Amino acid sequence: MNLITIVITIALTISTILAIISFWLPQMTPDHEKLSPYECGFDPLGSARLPFSMRFFLIAILFLLFDLEIALLLPLPWGDQLPSPLLTFSWAFTVLAILTLGLIYEWIQGGLDWAE
Repeated sequence: MNLITIVITIALTISTILAIISFWLPQMTPDHEKLSPYECGFDPLGSARLPFSMRFFLIAILFLLFDLEIALLLPLPWGDQLPSPLLTFSWAFTVLAILTLGLIYEWIQGGLDWAE
C-alpha cells in the first residue's frame, strides 16, 4: 500500500471511531432547566422558537456575498504581474458590475427595507 492509502485509511478509521464514541459517550438527561431558554436570569417572556423574518436571511446572504467578493478581489493588485493584466482587470470589473447591478435591483425592489 502506498502512503496516500494508509493516510486515508487512518483518517477514516479515526473519524469513524470518534463519531461512534460521540453517540454513546454523552449522558442525555435533559431537565427543565436545560430545556428552558436563558434570558439573563428572567423568566422567558415568550416562545424561544419564533421563526426569523425572510428579510433577515436576505440581509445575511447579501453580507456573505459581498464579503466573498472582497475575498475574491483581494489578490487583484498582484494581477498586473500576470501575462494579460487587462483581461484580469476586465473580469474583476465584470464581477463588480454584476454584483452592483444586483444590489441596485434589490434596492429598487425594496428587498433591503428592514421595516415592512
